[in-house]
Amino acid sequence: MAERIITTREMRALDVNAEYFGISRLQLMENAGRAVATEIASRFKPQDTKVTVFCGLGGNGGDGFVAARHLVCIGFRVEVILAGRPSDITNEEARRNWEALKSLRKSLVLRETHDSSLIPDIKADVIIDALLGIGLKSPPRPPIAQMIRKINESSAFKVAVDVPSGIDSDTGMVLTEAVKANLTVTFHKPKPGLLKAKEYVGELIVKQIGIPEEIERFAGPGDVMIVVKPRPPEAHKGDFGRLLIVGGSETFSGAPTLTALAALRTGVDLVYIAAPRETAYTISSISPDLITLKLEGDHLSMRNMSIIRSYMDRATAVAIGPGLGLHKETEEAVNEVIRAAEERKLPILLDADGLKAFANSKRRLKTQAVLTPHLGEYMILSGERPPDDLEERAEHVRRTAENLSAVILLKAHTDIISDGLRVKFNFTGNPGMTVGGTGDVLSGIVAALLAQGVDAFEAAVAGAFINGAAGDFVCAEKGYHMIATDLIDWIPRVINDPMSHIKLRK
Repeated sequence: MAERIITTREMRALDVNAEYFGISRLQLMENAGRAVATEIASRFKPQDTKVTVFCGLGGNGGDGFVAARHLVCIGFRVEVILAGRPSDITNEEARRNWEALKSLRKSLVLRETHDSSLIPDIKADVIIDALLGIGLKSPPRPPIAQMIRKINESSAFKVAVDVPSGIDSDTGMVLTEAVKANLTVTFHKPKPGLLKAKEYVGELIVKQIGIPEEIERFAGPGDVMIVVKPRPPEAHKGDFGRLLIVGGSETFSGAPTLTALAALRTGVDLVYIAAPRETAYTISSISPDLITLKLEGDHLSMRNMSIIRSYMDRATAVAIGPGLGLHKETEEAVNEVIRAAEERKLPILLDADGLKAFANSKRRLKTQAVLTPHLGEYMILSGERPPDDLEERAEHVRRTAENLSAVILLKAHTDIISDGLRVKFNFTGNPGMTVGGTGDVLSGIVAALLAQGVDAFEAAVAGAFINGAAGDFVCAEKGYHMIATDLIDWIPRVINDPMSHIKLRK
């Protein structure tokens, strides 16, 4: 059986989500540092052992500060070497644990080394490497690079905290130089790179730090944080995606409009709406932010494929379905749009009538795809009613997702998201969101993330959280008397500060 692992992105999201669900990052840091100290105490006698702890300025350094404090309590002689100035400690929990060490002048030695010339000679029996931790993608900079060299030159027993500094925790790649540890104490689960860089990892020990595995299956603010794409000053129009929405009919103009406005608020640069001519003019009159493609006829048909294909060549994702209607020739055109997206390897989102059209000829999809059915649409898609028990329902959704080679986001009181392998539950949202249009807003959020290059499963998980949290903020403001457009203005608030929703959970 393959060893269960957790990627850097997943672990970062989990750290934030654990706090959202009541386990603070200060607790996690305390548990991590204590686990390192306990492991060292099980191997060495305090009275005979001097420990030098090399600490960075982030969370990994904070783990080292905690380990130093616990080692002092056990009776070890401890020296802490900080790779910089205390004022540069970037992690709030690490800063608090540094403050806890400052008064321990008789129990340990603290050294600040903002310059490589200040690195002292190492006279220790055990060295703890708490410099960099997970997530490193570029070579270590001074003075950390010189500290790594000093650590490797020492004959002391070397213990790496979470991952040896200088190792890419996902790939195992050595980024110029890395600590060669005798022992690596990692947390929660092994990171993929640790299984590939055994020469640097040494003995690998996995320690639990108080995150129940169940929380890995809960959507939270961390899932939003990992999909937000930073915007550099030199960004250009189109760098953050171009979304094509194929939707609308002679009856429905609101659905594709809501999807488009939600996508723009999520941060996509351009949105094109391909809709029948009269519907397109109606949509254009609603907002000057919307670009509409005027299709011939009262509903989507194969004769519209030429213009749709031309804009698919510009798009980075396609959303199919909001307000389309269920004409026979529309169904034929929907399946042709899907095939055209597959040829171009464009990610797609299928919702509402697009889902129903696909369900009549369902098959394994050949490009990244997110399907967002409510229960009735899911029954059409799967041909079965899923069980009422949440875990059994989740397994049903997982199997359906696996069969279709797609991500399914089943909208319900508790949303279920699966890519056929992973499953997550989303708990945001409220009964006021039964109002029409909130599902179209969700489609816009997820499709915008797809257009920005986000993995389909991550886009669906983050989108479910954002949509539900926006609805919860509206509910806190207006009660259940909401309309779908109310959610759209809250989307940026949730994206910019997803942890703000924690106040609504209390």
